[in-house]
Amino acid sequence: MESTGTPTGTTTGAAGTTGAAGAAGVGARALGRSGIEVSALGFGCWAIGGEWSDGEGNPQGWGKVDDDESVAAIHRALDLGVTFFDTADVYGAGHSERVLGKALKGRRDDVVIATKWGNVFDESAKVRTDADATPGYVRRALTASLSRLDTDHVDLYQLHLSNAPLDRAAELRDACEELVAEGLVRAYAWSTSDPERAALFAEGAHCAAVQHTCNVLEDAPEMLALCDERDLASINRGPLAMGLLTGKQGSRSRGATGDIRAVPPAWLRWFGEGGVPAPEWAARVEAVRDVLSSDGRTLAQGALAWLWARSPHTIPIPGFRSVAQAEENAAAMEHGPLRPEQLTDIAKALAG
Repeated sequence: MESTGTPTGTTTGAAGTTGAAGAAGVGARALGRSGIEVSALGFGCWAIGGEWSDGEGNPQGWGKVDDDESVAAIHRALDLGVTFFDTADVYGAGHSERVLGKALKGRRDDVVIATKWGNVFDESAKVRTDADATPGYVRRALTASLSRLDTDHVDLYQLHLSNAPLDRAAELRDACEELVAEGLVRAYAWSTSDPERAALFAEGAHCAAVQHTCNVLEDAPEMLALCDERDLASINRGPLAMGLLTGKQGSRSRGATGDIRAVPPAWLRWFGEGGVPAPEWAARVEAVRDVLSSDGRTLAQGALAWLWARSPHTIPIPGFRSVAQAEENAAAMEHGPLRPEQLTDIAKALAG
């Protein structure tokens, strides 16, 4: 494995302070109370895992990917100041971690890596087979992730089972504390949208964050309040509503493309059968489009700017599959957060 030092995680490039755009940009953010600093924007690595499925054959990825393009996009993100990359062992049944490890070879000290555990999968068959919330599985899962990522530690290790039993969670938290003590993990978190579960993990000394759904269409005031109270990073999954807030979805169907949005599970409310944006959510996007895309931003950049304005703890992690997407998302840091009056206008538009 590639030996690692202590990542600096500082923000450069697109989030720098050179020129008028940089002066108005958003700077680095703290990863909760961990002492780790990351770029205000992270990159979510679910999509670059490629195609995989659950035990019933339903797609769980975002369709086919080009690994060379994924690596090029990660390199471009690094050039533009992105230092935080979030993946999971199950994404692509291990493939996302392998691609990320390959892309970061020789750059490990420049980045902060987050991954997740809790799902059991068959890497060769590209199938998720089960879940395991036992303390004994944590170490086995981490050992496998370290090998795929080609590193000797993970900066942020996250429980990926959003509804894991509370009576088991304290044991899992304690298992994470052991991994921190051994230097295999720097900090840990729970990927859950339940504030009660997040609060239980936050009782651990080295819990630094919670990963939860939050975007301009689905605010999370209770979770953001918890992050403020406990000094946790709010890592925002779905910051672009899985593409709905990019303005590039339209009304087209995705068909059977190996894309989870084509056969959306119950929790994926933003899309209907075939990947067509659900009308009620599409209408909400239209209601806020003008505000989000003002001041020279694209719609996606405005959605990220809303999150930065919403709380000083937020770190959105939009997905990507191409260099162009990496560039557009990273450029959002140049514009910085929305202004208070723009937040007010959006709240009024969504309440109307």
